[in-house]
Amino acid sequence: MDDFMIYNQRFWPDSGNVVRAENAVIENISMDNRTGFVTISYRTLDNYCMNPEEVVVLAVDRDTVIRDAFGQPMSFRDLRQGMIVDAEFSAMMTRSMPPQSRAYRITVVNNMEETYITEGRVLDVDLINRFLYTGNPNDIYSQIRFAITDSTVIMDRRGRQIRLSDLRPGDFVRVEHAIFMTMSIPPQTTAYEVRVL
Repeated sequence: MDDFMIYNQRFWPDSGNVVRAENAVIENISMDNRTGFVTISYRTLDNYCMNPEEVVVLAVDRDTVIRDAFGQPMSFRDLRQGMIVDAEFSAMMTRSMPPQSRAYRITVVNNMEETYITEGRVLDVDLINRFLYTGNPNDIYSQIRFAITDSTVIMDRRGRQIRLSDLRPGDFVRVEHAIFMTMSIPPQTTAYEVRVL
């Protein structure tokens, strides 16, 4: 974050260097060395009008406070794509697209505890983009693309943790995933747990 600018946002009255995003959606989660990155999208209200959607990548380190809606501590690994969060982060941002900022606090408003279970055959494993495809190869409408994040747990038949690269087309798997899906064909959702059956 070497090229910073002050981002034009609604600031806290007591601290002009903090931006607060309410009811933001976690779009993506990744990890690089000891720093976690959480991409959020949110809208701000300006004179009773909704502004266009903003997207920012939050750098999460050991100083970032992560809590649930009841104030209980959470870890970076507890965060999931699709969660609704309130975020407090630095007004100093990179000029990249989307901009990147340091996260001070993330509060999970809706932890998306409801999940779906889908069972099916592995069609393809995309290691570069970290996707797992399941469904019938002859019926695109039966297929699902699962996004594999750093938080996704992948297990073999004995319950031992394995890597995405250990999965093979033809494996029968049970995928615990988010309840939301994109409108694309095939639809995409986030996998929380993949288990070979």
